[in-house]
Amino acid sequence: MLKNFKITLFFLLFLIIVCFIINLNVGYISIDFSSIFQDTTQSTIVWLRINRVIAILLAGIAIPTSGFLLQEYFQNPLAGPSVLGITSVASLSVAIFIFLSQDWAIPEFLQNSFLGIFAILGSMIMMFLLLGFSNKFSDKSYLIIFGFLISALSGAMVSILQLYANNQSLKNYILWSFGANNILSTNQIFILILLIIIGLFFSFKSIKPLIGNSLGNAYAKSFGVNLNQLKYLIIIASSLLSASVTAFLGPILFIGIVVPHFCRLLYNPSRLWHQWILNMILGILIMQLFSIISESIKIPINVITSLFGIPVILIMLMKSKSYTSQ
Repeated sequence: MLKNFKITLFFLLFLIIVCFIINLNVGYISIDFSSIFQDTTQSTIVWLRINRVIAILLAGIAIPTSGFLLQEYFQNPLAGPSVLGITSVASLSVAIFIFLSQDWAIPEFLQNSFLGIFAILGSMIMMFLLLGFSNKFSDKSYLIIFGFLISALSGAMVSILQLYANNQSLKNYILWSFGANNILSTNQIFILILLIIIGLFFSFKSIKPLIGNSLGNAYAKSFGVNLNQLKYLIIIASSLLSASVTAFLGPILFIGIVVPHFCRLLYNPSRLWHQWILNMILGILIMQLFSIISESIKIPINVITSLFGIPVILIMLMKSKSYTSQ
């Protein structure tokens, strides 16, 4: 089993390297990477493409990890930052900041920081709401319905904000919501890396107690798993990972649901450490492929993830229904 895992991992890593090379060379013009250390137009384009590839790599790590943690904690394959409303509330928080600060003179580096702070605060508020309502719902599938309702409410509030926003703020929000991953600066990349590293640290701390939690609350308590601490580890890790990507790349939808699903098909779902690694590797590969498609046909990446994710989720629902009817 472990040998099969290593073979799968090496094969995926090889595909990732190929996608990196292709992604760096996708664009309007051909570039010479030897100009990377020169102060020319070519070097500027080179760094923009490098930043794009790095940003997509980070999104491929963060969003599937967030979805994986939520699915394992709630024991629901449809749980994820987009379906549970975390991404929508983070988007609403970013919209509030963009529209309310339209007349403020804020330096660019501070504005980028505030985007991240508002997105993280919004996603953490949503996670606390989910965990609070999870104690009231006997069937945790109701959390999915709750998440859809919050997503709809967030969308309505964003529409109201757009109605009263000036043209420039509206344009900034629309560009952000399209997932404009090709305009990140190096400073933004560093902030994104820092937030994701912190999120991955809390993810690492939550995997071992999640293994106990997957066997039931009574079993977890008997082995000394602090379920309350696990709850907060999941909140912090999932919120940081999903909100940081949402803040800088816009809402990347459904990847947090479908990547963990594919990983369970590829390898033993009970081995959570292996599943976590596989989620990050496969997430990077899928996001790089989507970035190549996005840059080639000039369609926003969040549109592509939705076109890919929605049919996969529908197939998952139909398969689960067929299993329960047997």
